Amino acid sequence: MSNGKLYLIPTRLGDNPPLEVLPISIKKIIESVNHYIVENEKTARRFIKKINPSKSQASLNIFVLNKFTNSSELPSFLKPCLHGEHVGLLSEAGCPGIADPGADIVSIAHKQNIRVVPLVGPSSILLALMSSGMNGQSFAFNGYLPIDKSERKRSLKALEKLSLDKKQTQLFIETPYRNNKMLEDICTSLHSNTRVCIACDITLPTEFIKTQTVNEWKLTNIDLHKRPAIFIIQKDY
Repeated sequence: MSNGKLYLIPTRLGDNPPLEVLPISIKKIIESVNHYIVENEKTARRFIKKINPSKSQASLNIFVLNKFTNSSELPSFLKPCLHGEHVGLLSEAGCPGIADPGADIVSIAHKQNIRVVPLVGPSSILLALMSSGMNGQSFAFNGYLPIDKSERKRSLKALEKLSLDKKQTQLFIETPYRNNKMLEDICTSLHSNTRVCIACDITLPTEFIKTQTVNEWKLTNIDLHKRPAIFIIQKDY
């Protein structure tokens, strides 16, 4: 018996209708797959029901992968693949394995000779970079910056210098309730001519994407509180 496949299933970035932002191929896979590895069982079941209302919830075999999951459990999540059944790795938002704990499962799948199949869907990181007007040839995603204010400012200055030295776009994120503080620190830490893109609520009706200099952001009145956002900086000179 040949191994089943591990499907990497992207999800929407907000609460809009799934098939507005996801291709029909996602629906076809969800119709045929009953084993899932997810971050949150409740939201995963709700998403699957949105995609395929007729699918039996009782038929679903759900493995939960989050910060509380013991790493020793992970290989067992792929056992259905070793018995010829397909497994879906479902992100909480966006693409599995990108700023997402699913990367550990994908690594194990490769070691177990399980075919990994990435499916097309929205990535807030790539969508933000696409719409920023900044360097898409060389860029780095840096995840979360330090919580401590002084350390965060040092990190911002280090990323700005890295952007200039390597001619490399720098991307990072913040916990949504601290977004406004992040923008304040950007405006007080970086050079006035450094370009900054803020992309929030991507793909939603409230989507906001804007690139301008630090000086221009100082004059901009915007509330980013609790709005999922990507921050991008690039210093050209």
